[in-house]
Amino acid sequence: MTKIKKVLFITQEVTPYVPESEMSNAGRYLPQAIQEKGKEVRTFMPKWGNINERRHQLHEVIRLSGMNLIIDDTDHPLIIKVASIQVARMQVYFIDNDDYFQNRLLTVDENGKEYEDNENRLIFYARGVLETVKKLRWYPDIIHCHGWMTALAPLYIKRAYKDDPSFRNAKVIMSVYEDAFKNNFSVDFADKLMLKGIYKKDLAMIYGKEVDHTMLFKLAVNHSDGIVQNSKHVNEEIIEHARQNEKPVLDYQQTPEEYATACNNFYNIILETEKKE
Repeated sequence: MTKIKKVLFITQEVTPYVPESEMSNAGRYLPQAIQEKGKEVRTFMPKWGNINERRHQLHEVIRLSGMNLIIDDTDHPLIIKVASIQVARMQVYFIDNDDYFQNRLLTVDENGKEYEDNENRLIFYARGVLETVKKLRWYPDIIHCHGWMTALAPLYIKRAYKDDPSFRNAKVIMSVYEDAFKNNFSVDFADKLMLKGIYKKDLAMIYGKEVDHTMLFKLAVNHSDGIVQNSKHVNEEIIEHARQNEKPVLDYQQTPEEYATACNNFYNIILETEKKE
């Protein structure tokens, strides 16, 4: 009997929890479509402060919460919440923290200004998802990351978590959107990423530098097994970097139906490539 493949979606946005956008629609409808094509799915997103917990019936999962993650030498408690999208028979897990998410909007404040600690939020979110998946004892075959808030997940999976049973055999796919941050991350950003299994050589392209959106995504590409162009207009330098490094690239798809089918086929191709190696 063929083993059901498992797909973990690490997303920045999922509608209806945040307003509809190209990214939030992909976060909502792609997992449902992949589930309907016979795969098992799990979806994660940040618990942005503008999400109405009562309306969407979020509740804390006590058995998964309680861990502290150290970011920039400071402890930050990890809180996990969950809600269901009944019509899709799908659960969404939320990564929450009082400092980084609870009292904030998404990536910019009420005045449209990017939060100064977005780089720390990025680190907390990626590590929070991976630690939670470990606790779930769930072993994804494919991990599909959407949005720049998820762009550190490939590095962590392929380096710091590479020997963990939950991620040892996982293939990582990174989606590239038009959405980008404008303010560079600090020169000590690379130092904040250091964990057991991550070395300076892994971060050579960003070490000691202010990190812009393109640099962050090139780092993500280096640690991914495939790239998906999710917007019609994206930074071509990122796509070209993927092709130069012989990463499979799924081109932009015009309709949601084409997109879901193409992603499912892309997952299968990436998994088949593993078998042949």
